[in-house]
Amino acid sequence: MSRKAKAAEQENHERWLVSYADFITLLFAFFVVMFASSQTDKGKAQQVSESVKKALEENQVAAAIAGILGGTVNDKGKGNAMMKGPGGVNSKPTAAEPNTTVMAELLPTMKALTKDLEDEIRAGKLQLHLERRGLVISLREAAFFQSGNDTIDTVGYASIEKIAAVIKGLPNPIRMEGHTDSVPIHNSRFRSNWELSSARSIAMLNLVSTRCGIPEIRIAVAGYADKVPIETNDTEEGRARNRRVDVVILNQAGYDAEPENHGGEAKGGKENNGGGPNASSKGGNSSGASSAGEHTATAAPQKR
Repeated sequence: MSRKAKAAEQENHERWLVSYADFITLLFAFFVVMFASSQTDKGKAQQVSESVKKALEENQVAAAIAGILGGTVNDKGKGNAMMKGPGGVNSKPTAAEPNTTVMAELLPTMKALTKDLEDEIRAGKLQLHLERRGLVISLREAAFFQSGNDTIDTVGYASIEKIAAVIKGLPNPIRMEGHTDSVPIHNSRFRSNWELSSARSIAMLNLVSTRCGIPEIRIAVAGYADKVPIETNDTEEGRARNRRVDVVILNQAGYDAEPENHGGEAKGGKENNGGGPNASSKGGNSSGASSAGEHTATAAPQKR
């Protein structure tokens, strides 16, 4: 019996197209998913970036780290890392932290005052310069006080009011610092240059607080006698430059160096026999030192 030979089947050379089409389809789906995910992540990344930037600008990162770790002296924290923080075993109750005030940048203030006081600067009545502690406005005695007296000449009121107008727009605390030359003084009102320098700084405080409306709580007064000269006392010109009242607008560095006020009221003075400044209580009417020689009484602005 004959058997018909089966025809040889033709081999299919196009089968690879099926696998290739499947691969392309999967690759397309993969990139569609990646594209969709990237759009969502971009929005989240923007939110994260803005949150981190805000935290860094407001110093929230350091506060958060301190709150978690704790352990450092005078820092609030939840941990016991160094056994010293409020969360530590050896913790001790501390007074409430005072509110902080953001200090204004003083370079623009100096430029504004230089423009407003152009005539006074040209006439040699006052000088402005920046120091590490802040902006110092030096008022020459000849332009604002009679020799050996603490009464401010009314001719200088206009200049002082210009300075006060700028100060009122700033949050920074102020120091009034009286200085004299090295020539001793002893008259019916002042027994020493310590008393004269203190009285002049107090007179300046009273003027800017009563006439110009600057709160006394922002101001501290100090008298340095002849202990902080800016020129030599060997010449008349140098002594004239040393007789001055410095109005100091403190920056953050100067403010941090001021005494802490934990009582909420202006601090009273305390005497000593060291060579420090002679400062007098804010708003007081005394002339400064209560005895001859060196005397210290400090009045610091309340840290808010």
